[in-house]
Amino acid sequence: MYRIGIDVGGTFTDFTLLDEGGARVHFHKVASTPADPSAAIAQGIADLLSAHALSPAAIGHVGHGTTVATNLVIERRGARAGLLTTRGFRDVMEIGRQVRPHLYDYSCGKPAPLIARRHRIELDERIDARGAVLRQLATADLESAIGRLREARIESVAVCFLHSYRNGAHERRARAALERLLPGIYLSISSEVLPEFREFERLSTTALNAVVGPQMQGYLESFLERVRALGIAVEPFTIHSNGGLMSVRSVRAFPVRTCLSGPAAGVVGAAAVGKAAGFGNLVTFDVGGTSTDVSLVVGGKPLFTSLRAIADYPVKTPMVDIHVIGAGGGSIAAIDDAGALKVGPRSAGAAPGPAGYGRGGGAATLTDAHIVLHRLNPAVLLGGRLPISEARARDAIMEQVARPLGLSLEEAAEGVIRIANANMGRAIRAVSTERGYDLAAFALFAYGGAGPLHAIDVARECGIGAVIVPQEPGTLCARGMLLTDVSFDFVRSLIAAATPASWQSVRELFAAMRAEAEQWLRQERVPERDRSYRCHIDARYEGQNFEVVVALDGLESDLARFLGDFALVHQREYGYRLDDKPVEIVNCRLQAVGAVPKAPLVEYTAGAALASALTGVRHVYFGRGEGWLETPVYAREGIAAGERVAGPAVIEEMSATVVLAPGSHAVLDHQGNIVLDLRECE
Repeated sequence: MYRIGIDVGGTFTDFTLLDEGGARVHFHKVASTPADPSAAIAQGIADLLSAHALSPAAIGHVGHGTTVATNLVIERRGARAGLLTTRGFRDVMEIGRQVRPHLYDYSCGKPAPLIARRHRIELDERIDARGAVLRQLATADLESAIGRLREARIESVAVCFLHSYRNGAHERRARAALERLLPGIYLSISSEVLPEFREFERLSTTALNAVVGPQMQGYLESFLERVRALGIAVEPFTIHSNGGLMSVRSVRAFPVRTCLSGPAAGVVGAAAVGKAAGFGNLVTFDVGGTSTDVSLVVGGKPLFTSLRAIADYPVKTPMVDIHVIGAGGGSIAAIDDAGALKVGPRSAGAAPGPAGYGRGGGAATLTDAHIVLHRLNPAVLLGGRLPISEARARDAIMEQVARPLGLSLEEAAEGVIRIANANMGRAIRAVSTERGYDLAAFALFAYGGAGPLHAIDVARECGIGAVIVPQEPGTLCARGMLLTDVSFDFVRSLIAAATPASWQSVRELFAAMRAEAEQWLRQERVPERDRSYRCHIDARYEGQNFEVVVALDGLESDLARFLGDFALVHQREYGYRLDDKPVEIVNCRLQAVGAVPKAPLVEYTAGAALASALTGVRHVYFGRGEGWLETPVYAREGIAAGERVAGPAVIEEMSATVVLAPGSHAVLDHQGNIVLDLRECE
C-alpha cells in the first residue's frame, strides 16, 4: 500500500508518496491554484499515480494540510455571519482587550469586526460564573432573533452566551431552534468550539469558526470529489494546528482548528527527522513562497500554545507555537515613502509570482535576488519543470531597487537578501532568546523551498552552531503529514486554588474529558490498542493574569508533583518562583491520540562518490568580499552518505537549493540530511 501526504501552500502544493512495502519515499511539487486549491491537489495526485504506474486502489492513506481557513480570514472572504449573545455583550467583539496593535502608531487600527454589529443580536438570558441560571432563555425572544437573521440572509451563525463554558444549556437550546428554523445553516456553538473561560477569546474563536465554516465545507466537498474522481476510496485526513490528524467530519465542525494546518505538519516532521539525526533541540525554519514560519522543538517535542492571533484576530485553541512573518521567496522588495528598502510582507504569490518565473509578474522579489546572484539556478527550477528568465529577474531588481538607491545590480540583490535575513533572525529570537532559551544549544532545521538558501547566514546571525537540511526540504510539510497521529484536544475551565479538595475536581474533569475523548476516537475509527491520552493544566500564581502549561504524568498524577513541576516551568519562563504563593488552576486539558502507521526514517543508501554528483559549474556571487566565484554545482541525490562537500559549492535538488560559502563545508549523514557545523567553519 501507498500513503500520500499533501501540503497546500500559497505558492506551491507539495506531495510526499510513501511505499509502505519498500519504505521508499518520492517527492513532487505543483503550482498552487488559489482559486480552487483542490485542483492542484488533484493534478499532483494524478501526476504521482502516472509517474509510478500506481492503481488508485493502492492508496491506503491520504493526509493533507491546507491554508484555506487562514486565507479566508486574511483576505476577508469569509461567510456573512450572525451572532446570538447575552444582552449587553455584543460589543465584546470590538472592545476586546483594549490593547493597541501598535502603541505609537495612531494610523494603525484594529481589524474590522468579524461579524457586523447589525448582525450581532442580544438575548435576555444569563448564566453566572458557577453555571447557575439567573435568567432563563425565552423561546419567543430566541425565535424572534432567528427571524431577524433569516431576513438578513445570514449564511452562518455563531452562538456565544456568557459563562456557557460552565453551563451550555442555553446554547444547546439555541442550536436546536436554529436547526429547526434555519435548516442547513452553518452553526458554531462556543460551548462546543471552546468551553473555556475568557469571553473575548471564546467569542473571537467561535466567530472565526462561523466565518470560515461554509467556505471550508465547500472546499472539503470539492477536495473529496476530486479524490474520489481519481478512484481513491479512502477518506482523507486533515492535519490541524496541534500537529495531529482529524477526519473530514471533525474539520467541518471545527475548521478554525486548521488555521496552522500545513506549518504544524512541518514542525512535526522536523522534530521526527531531527531526533533521528541526533538533534533534540531545534529551531524549525520554514521559508516558503509567502512566509517564514519559525518554532522551537525542545527535547524532541514541539512547543505548544493555546492562544495566538490569525490576521490580528485572537484564536484560542491548542496549536504548535509557530511565529509567522511575511518573508518568503515571493516577498516583494520595494522602496518605502522614506526611501528605505523593505522586503515583504507583500508577496507575489503563486500568480503571477516572481518576475523571474516569466508568468507575468513584474515585482522584484527575494527569489529574483537569488536568481540574479546565481544562488538559484538562473535557467530552470523544480528539476527542469519551471523555466526561469534571468533577464526579467535582473530587470526587476535593477529598475525597482538598484537604480532608485544608486546601487550596482549585485549590491541591490545582496541587500534584498540581507534585509530578509535580518527579518528572519528577529523572528527566531522572538521564539527563543526572548523566552529564555539559549540558541547556542539548538540547531537550525531549514526547510521550505527557500529555507536552505538563507539558513547559513541566519544561523550565524543568531549564534546557532549547526544547520540541518533534510531531504527535499521544499516538501517537508507534506512529509510531516505521514509522521503524525490522529489527535484532538479537549478543555474544561476550573479556576480554583490548587488544594487537595480542588484536586479531586481536577480528576473528575479529566475523567469526564477522557470519556468524551474515547467517544471521539471511536468515531475516528481508532482501535482501542492505538489510543493514548496526554494531560496538561494551565496554572498561575494567585493574582497573575496569564498561565503556564504544566504537563501531568496521567490521570493519577498527585498534587505535590504538580506544584513542583509548576514552579519549575514558571521559573524557566519568567525567571523566578514563589514557593509560598498560592497556585491557581485555570484550565484542564486532555489530548486524545490515535496512533497511525508512519513513514519510516530509513537509512540513506543512495548516491556515490562526490565527483559523480557534479552537474556543472556556474558563477555565483558571494558578497562584496568574495565577489563572483566559479562554483561547482552538485545534484544532491548523487551524493553518498558520509561525503564531505566544501564551499564554495551549490547543492541542488528538485525542491530546494543549498549554497555553501567559501570556507564552509557540509556532510551528508546516514539519514540523508545535509549537516553543517558552523563552529568548525569559523
